[in-house]
Amino acid sequence: MALPPPLASPLTPTTIPISPGWRRYDEATTGTLSYIEGDKFATFVGTTSASALILPQNESLQAKATERDIAWLSTADPRLGFARAIALFYTPYRPPAGIHPSAVLDPSVVCGANVSIGANVVIQAGVRLGDEVCIHPNVVIYPEAQVGDRTVLHANCVIHERSQIGADCAIHSGASIGAEGFGFVPTAAGWEKMEQSGYVVLEDGVRVGCNTTIDRPAVGITRVGRGTKLDNLVHIAHGCQVGEAVVMAGQVGMAGGVKIGNRVILAGQVGIANQATIGDGAIATAKTGIHSDIAPGEIVAGSPALPHKIFLKASAAYRRLPEMYKTLQRLQKSAQE
Repeated sequence: MALPPPLASPLTPTTIPISPGWRRYDEATTGTLSYIEGDKFATFVGTTSASALILPQNESLQAKATERDIAWLSTADPRLGFARAIALFYTPYRPPAGIHPSAVLDPSVVCGANVSIGANVVIQAGVRLGDEVCIHPNVVIYPEAQVGDRTVLHANCVIHERSQIGADCAIHSGASIGAEGFGFVPTAAGWEKMEQSGYVVLEDGVRVGCNTTIDRPAVGITRVGRGTKLDNLVHIAHGCQVGEAVVMAGQVGMAGGVKIGNRVILAGQVGIANQATIGDGAIATAKTGIHSDIAPGEIVAGSPALPHKIFLKASAAYRRLPEMYKTLQRLQKSAQE
């Protein structure tokens, strides 16, 4: 896979003196590849032990690397180049095609070409698997679910009934897709369960982290859009609609009926209240509590969520509260005198 253009190098690829290894710039050793991302980390060009670097398009950094006899490549996005370099050397484990003798498949299951099904997998009636699907040990797939081409289901995840998973998805260990949403109706006798008759749709290229849960609704669909990436321990409740190319960090949680636009970024431990809508391109910083709608492109922080610039000012004032309180006490004492 080629590095992103434009690309320049003082050495041809065959002369780069590295072995197939890579390290962070501050952990790199002789024989490994690393990268420098922007001016913030520029000083590490003078201290790293890496044998080769992927650099930004900065002539002074390139000259420094050349002076230290470090082979280098220059690209507009060094981090992306580094990611692609890793992909050249490292291929995640994938078992060969075939069905393990201990797997239990209902006779009605439809399998595409070159499917791999691991030990103790259970696949129930009416399930359809696309070409080159890889299912690791102990996965359970409930009836009528669909799994698209080249999707990987890692060990111990569960795909509940009627869930639809697109092509090129990855569901990591312990994740639950399509379990019952949290639907109960209050009555004089207590909480009465509302059956969750809907289902979950994951579009193409969705990646779901370990122990993440995506619940089906009482009616309709819980949907996660194409190319969205979910970290570990994320919870998407019943009836939520998540757009394309959304990124959610660990422990994000949302109540039912939330609508999230395209290219939204939610940092760790963001919480979103029932029925809130978040517009395209919005960003919520860590631990933000979102109780109402967020406009497209807005950056919010704090709980309840505030525009980020206001939150920073409020945080600065908060740190000064003890000093301000003492000042208030002095003023009150002076007024009494």
